[in-house]
Amino acid sequence: MSVPGITFRLLEGNGGATVDDAELLALRAEACGDGDSDGDSGGAPAVATSRQLRVRRRQPGFVLAEARHGGYLVAYASGLPLRPSTSWWKDLTTQLPGNVTAEYPGRTFALTEILVRPSWRRQGIGRALHDLILAGRAEERATLTVPPDAAAAQAAFRSWGWRRLARTRGQGPDVPVLDVLLTGLPLCR
Repeated sequence: MSVPGITFRLLEGNGGATVDDAELLALRAEACGDGDSDGDSGGAPAVATSRQLRVRRRQPGFVLAEARHGGYLVAYASGLPLRPSTSWWKDLTTQLPGNVTAEYPGRTFALTEILVRPSWRRQGIGRALHDLILAGRAEERATLTVPPDAAAAQAAFRSWGWRRLARTRGQGPDVPVLDVLLTGLPLCR
């Protein structure tokens, strides 16, 4: 998919580390509507999200897809394969069978973020990033988390073939409940 005037780029391995953290954090703050939260941790301080970003970038298989208008970053998506020792399934509100939550190399890719600046939404940029980051993945399936009340994101992911598998709640009193979505790979369009 192409969007007029937008350049898309997939950065794998060390290529994902070439995008400036400050640029990603600024986009995240704008896309999430405040200055110190990130879209997938329910309001973690900016310091924690910067640390989280650095940790993810060092993980084997980390991928970042970006969308730019000229040199201006308008959106990005990131993800990584889940490792057998992952804590992804740890805080589910309902226990799932072990054959669903067991991880092994090549089983699950986690789409950890997909963020579009508000003024650039509803132009197909999010879908293009989604397809770019998941196209050609070798894993069997992909997963992501999204707030249950994020109606636009929920509707988009459903229309893109995702289904709700469970809910998860991290540790701590202010951590929100999130829907865990799943889709099979490769993507069928």
